Amino acid sequence: MQAKDLLNTGLIDDIIISNCYASEDELSALGEINKDVLELDVETYVDLPKVERDILFEELHINRGDVSEYMIRSTQTRVKYKNYEFKLMNPIDMGKGHIVIESSLYAHYAGELHLVLKPMKNSGRSSVVGKIVDEEIFLLEHIKPWQKFRLNISPCRRGCHV
Repeated sequence: MQAKDLLNTGLIDDIIISNCYASEDELSALGEINKDVLELDVETYVDLPKVERDILFEELHINRGDVSEYMIRSTQTRVKYKNYEFKLMNPIDMGKGHIVIESSLYAHYAGELHLVLKPMKNSGRSSVVGKIVDEEIFLLEHIKPWQKFRLNISPCRRGCHV
């Protein structure tokens, strides 16, 4: 997480490990970090249909330039999947770190992906499909306008649904 945070600042080129005996697992994890695109680990809440799963884990997301204090919006999926019917799933109130895919009840916004920054009531039209893992929620605060990001299936350290 610390390495993801440092790389996401765009201010550094190299990471030096001060611990003289980094484990093979730690070195391997560092080597797998994408320096160009912030990747966030996700736990899902529901058994996702293929399209919703593809939106989460196969798409490259871009935060819109007209930022909101309440959510990070990735809108290209609503264009790509405009003819797909997004059924409402898990319409719970939203908290920081929740991941939302708008249902077809939201018409024009159906299929749009949101990362929640501030708690909000659910209108009954938004599907809360997962959550950024707790350890990485702080990274949401550093996502800039037009920044690219990806979502990855969490290694399920705490028994997540995926």
